[in-house]
Amino acid sequence: MRSYSDLFRTREFIPLFLTSALQTAASTLGGLALGTLVYRTTDSPLLSAVSMFGPQLAQVVGATTLLSAADRLPPRATMTGIACVFAVGTAAMAAPGLPLGAVFALILLLGLVQSVGGGVRWGLLNDILSKDGYLLGRSTFNMMSGLLQIGGYATGGVLVTVLSPRTTLLIASALYLAAAVAAGLGLTGRVPRASGRPSIAQTWRTNALLWSSPPRRTTYLLLWVPNGLVVGCESLYVSYAPDRAGALFACAALGMFVGDVTTGRLLPPALRRRLGIPFLVLLATPYLFFGLRPAVPVAAVCAALASVGFSASLIQQERLMSLTPQELSGHALGLHSAGMLTMQGVSAALAGSLAQLTAPGVAMTLMATASLLATLTLTAGGGVAGRRSSGGAADPADTADAADMADAADAADTADTADTDGTVAGSVAQPVRGPGRGVRQD
Repeated sequence: MRSYSDLFRTREFIPLFLTSALQTAASTLGGLALGTLVYRTTDSPLLSAVSMFGPQLAQVVGATTLLSAADRLPPRATMTGIACVFAVGTAAMAAPGLPLGAVFALILLLGLVQSVGGGVRWGLLNDILSKDGYLLGRSTFNMMSGLLQIGGYATGGVLVTVLSPRTTLLIASALYLAAAVAAGLGLTGRVPRASGRPSIAQTWRTNALLWSSPPRRTTYLLLWVPNGLVVGCESLYVSYAPDRAGALFACAALGMFVGDVTTGRLLPPALRRRLGIPFLVLLATPYLFFGLRPAVPVAAVCAALASVGFSASLIQQERLMSLTPQELSGHALGLHSAGMLTMQGVSAALAGSLAQLTAPGVAMTLMATASLLATLTLTAGGGVAGRRSSGGAADPADTADAADMADAADAADTADTADTDGTVAGSVAQPVRGPGRGVRQD
């Protein structure tokens, strides 16, 4: 699969793309509105950052309890149900007079099943596309996300100012409902990729299998830690420039779009495989200068340049898929998504705490420094940078490891059939993450 026309001729790609686009638009508007609402109420950089990224903290709970559902639930029904609950949760947070504690309790509850939602969506994309089309398809989703965030944050900034944060949340809720309709009417019914019931025990077994391989383990850490710390920098945009945060978010989204286009479509595979670590270095470096408190136009340029580096995730995801059996692809991608969002939530809380003690610009510099150190440490210790990430022949050790993993997964599924403990009943009906950025989906 070599072109965008090939992608959009693939059955089910368009409805999945449309569903994701509507959800991205909704999360963009809702996240900015919620962060602004909390900051206006509390004047706290910490609470503003946590309101936008705190639900991601619940991802660690979902990743250890609910994630086996990603391969064991019908994708169409699951995605439709998740979008509906997004709509309800977002509308609830727009209710006048809702106590701040209730808002945080609601958005943390909504975050639990987001860990399942990411696995279902990206697992379905992996099913729809051929193996050689996954990176192009995922980069297309990321480009869509970047464009919608550019427009969404600019539009959201206007809506929050002209209307109000609560009205903007209601608009986001309507977009989530539209996503539910797109998923329900556009996707076809598919049987789950794996048999057996979703359970806590099965989630732990498969997580252990995925984590058992050193190459996969290092790849996961590179996907989670460096970019999560940089998202902590982004969580301080509202407190750094309260009246211009939408512009900073939009410029960051523009940089991410440029990086995804370049990596997914323009770079030859041989060159792309060598750029994973350099992109992570680029991701953090511009934020080192925020401690000098640059003016908003300069800060916007730095944010755009840094966000080009988010395309490193495309390279690492392609490698992850090359190391994972097909029947566990949804779980593997769900674990990536849950870990990434968890790290974003932790980083937002950490960045907000640092900003409370120092200043937003200083906190950004500290978070960027931590990101660079994490990249250098993982590169030195894991050896991923110099190994295959896509294309060409697989490393023999990786191939054997993937085969052993598939056999172990089959045995675990057989054991799980008789497992009566820890079943995740009705996980589709659980709330999912309502408003918030959901910015870094790559």
